[in-house]
Amino acid sequence: MKNKQERLKFDKIGDCMSKEKKGKKKEAGKKKKLQLAFYWAASCGGCEIAVLDIDEKILDVVAVADILFWPVAIDVKYKDVEAMKDNAIDVCFFNGAVRNSEQEHLAKLLRKKSKVLVAFGACATIGGIPGLANITNREEIFNVVYKDNPSLDNPKKIVPKTSVKVKEGTLTLPEFYDSVSRLDQVVDVDYYLPGCPPTPDMIMTAVGAIVENKLPPKGSVIGPLKSVCDECRFEKTEKKIKKIKRVYELDKFEEKCLLEQGVICMGPATRGGCDARCLDANMPCTGCGGPTPNSLDQGAKMISALASILGIEGEDKMSDEEVQKLIDQVVDPVGTFYKYGLPSAIINRKVMK
Repeated sequence: MKNKQERLKFDKIGDCMSKEKKGKKKEAGKKKKLQLAFYWAASCGGCEIAVLDIDEKILDVVAVADILFWPVAIDVKYKDVEAMKDNAIDVCFFNGAVRNSEQEHLAKLLRKKSKVLVAFGACATIGGIPGLANITNREEIFNVVYKDNPSLDNPKKIVPKTSVKVKEGTLTLPEFYDSVSRLDQVVDVDYYLPGCPPTPDMIMTAVGAIVENKLPPKGSVIGPLKSVCDECRFEKTEKKIKKIKRVYELDKFEEKCLLEQGVICMGPATRGGCDARCLDANMPCTGCGGPTPNSLDQGAKMISALASILGIEGEDKMSDEEVQKLIDQVVDPVGTFYKYGLPSAIINRKVMK
């Protein structure tokens, strides 16, 4: 935990759930436990670990809820979910983007079986790092991975097939899609829990709201309205910059806004709720919390914020050539401004042949 105040806040949520748990004991036999599900689609798996990061509070969760489906932790088959009645699951936490046909099938299946579907983490809410694949397509990805990679020994240029017959029968693989989609581009989503991964505090806030039946209106992001900058400890001034740097290029690290030191930090364009943890470690925000409220495009908002501190006005106004040179210092614009949210951007993929 970041500090004592946050620890107290976290404990308060747990205490609230503990009271709920005691109430459940008194009502034993009267009220059924919540039925939860978790699923992991196209993501790194960090959201699965984040569930365990709530530490001992997970005991409060299991006291009021049963987990019906969680492939990473319990042995439940897809056929078991298919056999469930519609809406048998009270809440499903779905993490990961949709990259292939299996993930699309599970998204639609879990939507059908769940009363409430939560897009859990950056990949499900805005597309995540897997969404950067939208600058290419399946053919180019397969060429790099299976054909043109110098570390490969694949003279026949074999690539994965969705179906192949062997003597034991037919083997199948999911279809690999051209584009990566966030969850709500595939199915209807009730709530969004952002972050890469969501913090334990945010997870417990969401679970507490579910237990107490105090969820916000459908479609809400379960998180604060403020930006990461509002949670950042660094001092902010009106200093202009004339050079863009990486953190390791700083001659001296100062206790002030990283943007004003020339380091691109996505804080102005990113929803808070993380307590600026990356900045506490002297690293810039990379945007995993998704766009700030009422922002149409996270990357475009960040570009606008960056333009506002470039030395292009006033007495030291830069020439057009100097401005272009400064812009060229952003080596990877897509990876910088849309690291997590390319599938959610206004221009959300490269047009392929």
